[in-house]
Formats: sequence, C-alpha cells, structure tokens
Amino acid sequence: MSKHYASAQWEGNLVKGSGKYKLKTSGHEGGVKFTTRFEDDRSASSPEELIGAAHASCFSMAFSHALDQAGFTPEKVETEAEVTLAKAEGGFAISQILLKTKGKVGGIDKAKFLEIAEAAKTGCPVSKALAGTTIKLEAELV
Repeated sequence: MSKHYASAQWEGNLVKGSGKYKLKTSGHEGGVKFTTRFEDDRSASSPEELIGAAHASCFSMAFSHALDQAGFTPEKVETEAEVTLAKAEGGFAISQILLKTKGKVGGIDKAKFLEIAEAAKTGCPVSKALAGTTIKLEAELV
C-alpha cells in the first residue's frame, strides 16, 4: 500500500480570498482562487483542474498497463480531462468528466483499442474514487 500527501490552506472569504496547495510527496505547490474556479481566470489552478490532472494521469497509466497485459505495446498514451463544475441542487458539483485519449499502439485494431480503453476507464483507481460522477471517454487510435 502506498500513501500520498497533499495539503491546502485558504485565507479570507470565498470570493476575495485565495489559497495555496502543496503536493507534499513531490513538493509541487500552486495557488487557487475563486476566479480560477468559477470564472475565466487562468492565473492559478482550481480543485477541478487538479482532479483532472489526477484522473488523466491515472487513466493513462491504467490504459497503458491494460494494453500491455493484452499483449500490445503502447508507444504513447496522451489523455486530457475536461472537468465540468456545474450548479446543482444544494450548491455546485462536478457533474461530468470527459477523458479524451489518444494512443499510439502497434498491431491493434480500433475495436480492441476501444474495448481496452473502456475497461481502463472503469478500472482506474481515480475513476473508482469518482464513481458518483458521470465519466465519459473519447478514444482515438493514432
């Protein structure tokens, strides 16, 4: 079993305040603000962006492993995550995550590629953690 650590702090009220996060295992640090979460400000990160990075990373790793286990050698898997934060009953919620992946894999047909991608989406640990969210997948064999 492995454990990973992160921390965050927030100063001020929600709208005018700001925060910082630290990924303690790697030492990476960043900032978060109301405007980067709810408006079109690109000057800092957001919890949803961090979830997207985690999900895209996890899926890419799971998909590469699943391809390898099925006898195919993945040359490259690239995944983007589009995380939607929407107004919901009782506040806001992450309503959907769209994973867009491209894989360069020799000797595989499109149907098998898509089948393995779907299984990896379901089996990836971050997908399991986000089971209450609609997770969609677009997969392209390049």
